[in-house]
Amino acid sequence: MKIQTAITQKLEQHFSPAHLDVVNESHMHNVPPGSESHFKVVLVSESFEGLRQVPRHQQVYKVLSEEMAGEVHALALHTYSPEEWQATGLAPDSPQCLGGSKADR
Repeated sequence: MKIQTAITQKLEQHFSPAHLDVVNESHMHNVPPGSESHFKVVLVSESFEGLRQVPRHQQVYKVLSEEMAGEVHALALHTYSPEEWQATGLAPDSPQCLGGSKADR
Protein backbone atom coordinates (compact mmCIF):
# COMPACT_ATOMS: atom_id res chain seq x y z
CA MET A 1 0.00 0.00 0.00
CA LYS A 2 2.93 2.34 -0.36
CA ILE A 3 1.65 3.99 -3.55
CA GLN A 4 -1.90 4.36 -2.25
CA THR A 5 -0.52 5.91 0.94
CA ALA A 6 1.69 8.32 -1.01
CA ILE A 7 -1.23 9.39 -3.21
CA THR A 8 -3.43 9.96 -0.16
CA GLN A 9 -0.77 11.97 1.69
CA LYS A 10 0.06 14.18 -1.29
CA LEU A 11 -3.58 14.95 -2.04
CA GLU A 12 -4.30 15.71 1.61
CA GLN A 13 -1.30 18.05 1.85
CA HIS A 14 -1.96 19.91 -1.38
CA PHE A 15 -5.76 20.14 -1.46
CA SER A 16 -6.88 20.03 2.23
CA PRO A 17 -9.89 18.02 1.08
CA ALA A 18 -13.33 18.09 2.63
CA HIS A 19 -13.63 14.50 1.39
CA LEU A 20 -11.05 12.12 -0.06
CA ASP A 21 -11.28 8.50 -1.15
CA VAL A 22 -8.31 6.78 -2.77
CA VAL A 23 -9.34 3.29 -3.86
CA ASN A 24 -6.94 0.73 -5.26
CA GLU A 25 -8.88 -0.86 -8.13
CA SER A 26 -5.95 -2.89 -9.46
CA HIS A 27 -7.70 -6.13 -8.53
CA MET A 28 -10.30 -5.33 -11.22
CA HIS A 29 -7.61 -5.49 -13.91
CA ASN A 30 -5.28 -8.05 -15.43
CA VAL A 31 -2.37 -7.38 -13.06
CA PRO A 32 -0.53 -9.50 -10.48
CA PRO A 33 -2.10 -9.79 -7.01
CA GLY A 34 -1.08 -6.97 -4.68
CA SER A 35 -0.49 -4.50 -7.53
CA GLU A 36 -0.93 -0.77 -7.06
CA SER A 37 -1.43 0.35 -10.63
CA HIS A 38 -5.08 1.41 -10.99
CA PHE A 39 -6.73 3.91 -8.66
CA LYS A 40 -10.01 5.74 -8.27
CA VAL A 41 -9.78 9.11 -6.54
CA VAL A 42 -12.77 11.03 -5.23
CA LEU A 43 -11.52 14.46 -4.18
CA VAL A 44 -13.62 17.31 -2.78
CA SER A 45 -11.79 20.58 -2.29
CA GLU A 46 -12.43 24.30 -2.19
CA SER A 47 -9.48 24.53 -4.60
CA PHE A 48 -11.86 23.39 -7.34
CA GLU A 49 -14.37 26.22 -6.91
CA GLY A 50 -14.96 27.89 -10.26
CA LEU A 51 -12.78 25.45 -12.21
CA ARG A 52 -13.87 23.06 -14.93
CA GLN A 53 -12.87 19.39 -14.87
CA VAL A 54 -9.76 19.69 -17.08
CA PRO A 55 -7.95 22.26 -14.90
CA ARG A 56 -8.93 20.28 -11.80
CA HIS A 57 -7.47 17.11 -13.24
CA GLN A 58 -4.36 18.95 -14.35
CA GLN A 59 -3.81 20.09 -10.77
CA VAL A 60 -4.11 16.51 -9.49
CA TYR A 61 -1.80 15.13 -12.19
CA LYS A 62 0.79 17.78 -11.31
CA VAL A 63 0.70 16.80 -7.63
CA LEU A 64 0.92 13.09 -8.53
CA SER A 65 3.41 13.42 -11.39
CA GLU A 66 5.94 11.13 -9.70
CA GLU A 67 3.38 8.34 -9.21
CA MET A 68 2.02 8.75 -12.75
CA ALA A 69 5.55 8.48 -14.17
CA GLY A 70 6.07 5.28 -12.19
CA GLU A 71 3.85 2.34 -11.39
CA VAL A 72 0.45 4.02 -11.69
CA HIS A 73 -1.14 2.99 -14.97
CA ALA A 74 -4.61 4.47 -14.52
CA LEU A 75 -6.15 7.16 -12.36
CA ALA A 76 -9.92 7.65 -12.42
CA LEU A 77 -10.50 11.17 -11.12
CA HIS A 78 -13.76 12.43 -9.68
CA THR A 79 -13.19 16.00 -8.52
CA TYR A 80 -15.80 18.19 -6.87
CA SER A 81 -16.17 21.50 -5.14
CA PRO A 82 -17.82 21.18 -1.71
CA GLU A 83 -21.06 22.58 -3.14
CA GLU A 84 -21.06 20.06 -6.01
CA TRP A 85 -20.33 17.21 -3.60
CA GLN A 86 -23.13 18.29 -1.29
CA ALA A 87 -25.53 18.21 -4.25
CA THR A 88 -24.43 14.75 -5.46
CA GLY A 89 -22.51 13.07 -2.65
CA LEU A 90 -21.74 10.11 -4.84
CA ALA A 91 -19.04 9.35 -7.39
CA PRO A 92 -19.83 6.98 -10.26
CA ASP A 93 -18.78 3.34 -10.09
CA SER A 94 -15.81 2.33 -12.16
CA PRO A 95 -16.52 0.18 -15.22
CA GLN A 96 -15.26 -3.39 -15.39
CA CYS A 97 -11.94 -3.78 -17.16
CA LEU A 98 -12.02 -5.64 -20.47
CA GLY A 99 -8.36 -5.11 -21.33
CA GLY A 100 -5.68 -7.75 -21.55
CA SER A 101 -6.67 -11.37 -21.32
CA LYS A 102 -9.97 -10.61 -19.55
CA ALA A 103 -11.48 -9.63 -22.91
CA ASP A 104 -10.87 -13.15 -24.14
CA ARG A 105 -12.89 -14.78 -21.33
